[in-house]
Amino acid sequence: MKLVRAKDYKDMSRKAANFLSAQVILKENSVLGLATGGTSEGIYEQLVDWYRKGDIDFSMVSTVNLDEYVGLDGSNERSYRYYMEHHLFRHINIKERNCHLPDGMAGNLEEECRRYDRLIERLGGIDMQLLGVGENGHIGFNEPDEAFEQMTHCVWLKESTIDANARYFASREEVPRRAITMGIKAIMQARAIVLCASGKRKAGILKRVLCGPVTPEVPGSVLQMHPRLIVVADAEALGE
Repeated sequence: MKLVRAKDYKDMSRKAANFLSAQVILKENSVLGLATGGTSEGIYEQLVDWYRKGDIDFSMVSTVNLDEYVGLDGSNERSYRYYMEHHLFRHINIKERNCHLPDGMAGNLEEECRRYDRLIERLGGIDMQLLGVGENGHIGFNEPDEAFEQMTHCVWLKESTIDANARYFASREEVPRRAITMGIKAIMQARAIVLCASGKRKAGILKRVLCGPVTPEVPGSVLQMHPRLIVVADAEALGE
């Protein structure tokens, strides 16, 4: 495990973006696993800035996102497809056909999960996976459970996750209760993982993820087993 200490959120974003940009510079056809949420916004802002300055070229890059809400199509402002378009895709020279997310509107969700696993396999796996961590330890939408879910699957979101995501919706009732998420196996098969955390609210769970027992009750704890885990966290997140 490589631990990179940042001063604050802005510094964390820049340091995490450094790892992603280096990956693309060294391998122009990299497959990047991407995440959504507040933790990632500053990282994407930094990547867009470097692209506009001519420092990084995304024309050969492919991306696979961790998850998508069930029941939201890509035009919905609360969907993760929309999030990615708004924060990254439309601002860089990545090809639309190379940007992949699960389809939350698929008629057959189980088949959509299998399709997504086959897609990742066809792309040759993920070169570098960006992750945040939920306050209950989830990575992607792999929620606390009795066992690690290996493959892409549909999940019922925990109440704590719904509460945490309610700030992105007009009301708590509007938060979708289900999502499609990449499984632990695909995440752990990434050649490198960049786990990011910022703020006091993440301090307790980050300690459990990095220093506690490996257990599906804290899904992120499985990352301790990864051979190339890079943790980028600010001073508040590292407080414990």
